[in-house]
Amino acid sequence: MFKQKIFLVNFDSLYEIFNEIKENLSFEIKNFKNETDLIKTINLEKSFFLILLKPDQNLLQSENVSNKNILYINNLPMNIDKIIETINIKWIKLKFNHQSKVNIKSYELNLNSKIFSKKSIFLKLTEKEIEIILYLNSDSVKKNVLNLQKKIWGYSSNIETHTVETHIYRLRKKINEKFKDNEFILSDKNGYFIS
Repeated sequence: MFKQKIFLVNFDSLYEIFNEIKENLSFEIKNFKNETDLIKTINLEKSFFLILLKPDQNLLQSENVSNKNILYINNLPMNIDKIIETINIKWIKLKFNHQSKVNIKSYELNLNSKIFSKKSIFLKLTEKEIEIILYLNSDSVKKNVLNLQKKIWGYSSNIETHTVETHIYRLRKKINEKFKDNEFILSDKNGYFIS
């Protein structure tokens, strides 16, 4: 779901090690010569990122940086496996926190608990229902039945179009019954959408 990136600031030795083993890493890595260039990149960044810093480094202030996405690498020298393990643990925590709240229209979707809510009304969703909502909300392009079959069900010739339509119908019905909102998922001749 997230494209993971690691940003370093003037941390050449660690960057060189990561660069040598980059084929085995689950993240991209970029080393910046100064904090100003890093902050410029972060302010434009749309993907998931983590900043690795030496214990004595401090960053300039930026609205897109908090302690949640900064990891200090202490006790150097350190085994590279230990560094990667520490990074992976931080990624898991970041992802969990990030998934705890996704805003869609006037609703909040918690991907961890699979709860869809508005004010003090809560609705438990299935994994497929969450995938449908996230996919329909991913951009302003309307999704037809074939798009949904391919992206949500991995398109299989044995999946019939009524499977998609039945799931959408049931999801709309659940949302309407719980929130009295018959216009959360809309459709027209071009497909389904959330506006």
